[in-house]
Amino acid sequence: MPYNTSLNNSAVLAADAGNFRNIALDVFRYQHENNALYREYCNALHVNAARINLLPQIPFLPVSFFKTHKVITGNNGTAELVFESSGTTGDQASRHYVTDAAIYRSSLLQGFKEFYEDPAECVILALLPSYLERQNASLVYMAKTLMEQSGHADNGFYISEWAKLSEVLVRLEKSKQKVLLLGVTFALLDFADAFPMPLSNTIVMETGGMKGRREELTRAEVHAILKKKWQLNEVHSEYGMTELLSQAYATAGGIFKCTSTMRVLARDINDPLEVLEHGTGCLNIIDLANINSCSFIATEDIGDIASDGSFEVLGRMDHSALRGCSLMTV
Repeated sequence: MPYNTSLNNSAVLAADAGNFRNIALDVFRYQHENNALYREYCNALHVNAARINLLPQIPFLPVSFFKTHKVITGNNGTAELVFESSGTTGDQASRHYVTDAAIYRSSLLQGFKEFYEDPAECVILALLPSYLERQNASLVYMAKTLMEQSGHADNGFYISEWAKLSEVLVRLEKSKQKVLLLGVTFALLDFADAFPMPLSNTIVMETGGMKGRREELTRAEVHAILKKKWQLNEVHSEYGMTELLSQAYATAGGIFKCTSTMRVLARDINDPLEVLEHGTGCLNIIDLANINSCSFIATEDIGDIASDGSFEVLGRMDHSALRGCSLMTV
């Protein structure tokens, strides 16, 4: 079956529960035809692209390919953005070559609004030490994009200026201004220890990542600490990675839900070709916003996917190198 020749950014961003499958299959056929690396991978698995008609049948490219290859679909090999993972000592970093930055910004803002208000309604504060200290971190670009959309004078990045951040939060709380405090986990814990305070108008969103900076804690333990220190009802979470352009968000209890351009499936830990739409296994991610790279990624995260498509991250495969922004085990 030929793919939809009118496939473009607008078509991908129009995905919803009713048409996601058809759009994903169109993207698969498009990428099979226009991404030589992905086509070679499918050929190595003896996949007949014409016979793929269900999402679990689609081959998922191992995320490690982003460390060793330039993963691009189409003839335009010029990257407007290059997102790069932090990697670990002795480990090669992943690179995601984004040839069309517009679809990233559009999918990010569209997905954010599905879960939250327009960024223009709130102040964006980002506590991202280690990410700000290196170039090409996708998380920093995400925060910058939200800040640009917000346009608030108090938007800002913080590394270790905790006293200044505390002053800003206290002032914004007094004025009842809505705030999103986006932070890497170890930094949020350190800041909360140093500056406990009631935060009634602030959403605290952790992005994962302990990086050996503190004792490893489960997500539930981290959230319990932050809720106690800041008198919060819930702590929110974001799931994303260098190799993806879409995100998933958890507004309570560490249960993630995908934005409209993303879906997760579970592959059997012992048989990577056995893929189910729900259950426990390694996470395979469909990211339609990755139309210009590869939309079908086999990650090294282990999760549990419910029948409604929501999921919980349980940890990582034992043999996997720890990613700089990897999420915690629960």
